[in-house]
Amino acid sequence: VFVPLLLSFCLLLSACGSGAKSRYQQFSQELAGKTDLSFTADVRAEYQDKTAEFTIDYIRYEGGCTVTVVEPELIRGVSAHMADGKTQLEFSGVILDVGPLDEYGLTPMSALPALVRAMQTGHLESIRSENDRTVVELEPDDHLTVTVWLEEDTMTPVHAEIASGGRVAVYCDLRDWS
Repeated sequence: VFVPLLLSFCLLLSACGSGAKSRYQQFSQELAGKTDLSFTADVRAEYQDKTAEFTIDYIRYEGGCTVTVVEPELIRGVSAHMADGKTQLEFSGVILDVGPLDEYGLTPMSALPALVRAMQTGHLESIRSENDRTVVELEPDDHLTVTVWLEEDTMTPVHAEIASGGRVAVYCDLRDWS
């Protein structure tokens, strides 16, 4: 009597997981096909000996993307343009040397493009539901793990964590996703 009931329960749970997986895969495919995307992120970068906080705007356009510092005020307007595998920094008299967060070159300025790439092409390691959010763990390459919290009903990313070498190096609170 209990075995059929247990099997039914397991099937119900796997169906729920596959629905979230299907919705996330559709979101990922749509994201990969977009030529324009913009959002703002409050980024906290965790170095071995310090923490740095920024507000950064991300804008993707056909052929590349631009990330621009909004805060702190002292470096407002510092931008990095990334296209065709090249990065160009733009600033007026400001030197932004916060250094890499890992041995692979992850920086606060490269974190948002890495996040978007992970959501587009990263290997889906796991998916779960947590407090009305879908949580996906992605592996975009051998040294990064990206965990993203998405609103369950709209699949809008609201928070992400980027880990390198088993240590979370970047925390992002995302808003104004469009």
